[in-house]
Amino acid sequence: MKITILNGDNETGNSDFRRYLDDLQIELKKKNEVLRFDLHEMNLKYCMGCWSCWWETPGRCAIKDDGELIFKEVISSDFFIFASPLVAGFTTAELKKTTDRLITLLHPYIKIKEGEFHHRKRYESYPDFGVIVQPEKDTDDEDIKIISDIYDRLALNFHARKRYIKLTDKSEIEEIVYETCNN
Repeated sequence: MKITILNGDNETGNSDFRRYLDDLQIELKKKNEVLRFDLHEMNLKYCMGCWSCWWETPGRCAIKDDGELIFKEVISSDFFIFASPLVAGFTTAELKKTTDRLITLLHPYIKIKEGEFHHRKRYESYPDFGVIVQPEKDTDDEDIKIISDIYDRLALNFHARKRYIKLTDKSEIEEIVYETCNN
């Protein structure tokens, strides 16, 4: 199984979150191919909303940065993980800008899905994903619900399934490995 991790931690050095992901990656690598992108170390720009990825260069972003590497690996994965410590109640800007740019993996054309308008698939299949977040001291259930709802919407738009949202202070690595590798 091929698993891609998008690490939104913007701390340099050896943060608690980075150590958690290191341990997770070690466990996942025992039976899987695992690729991790530490987003803060990459050249990644924000989506400009130019629509070039839809009209001028279908499926390819006009921004020349490391995004193209991420898009290729995400769409060719069996599963991928959005991972981030929470900052001001949400994932980091590094993870958010990467999430926004996944739009290049969809068609601009619309279809009705579950009574709503959504982009059509550009590819035959899309990988399921999970979300791992490190809560802040004041994170509450409502904060996690909002994040979960946003990623549920992403799953609907991305023609995928969000299998889980896990908090680093409440989730054992073995539990995440199991839910990642078993449908």
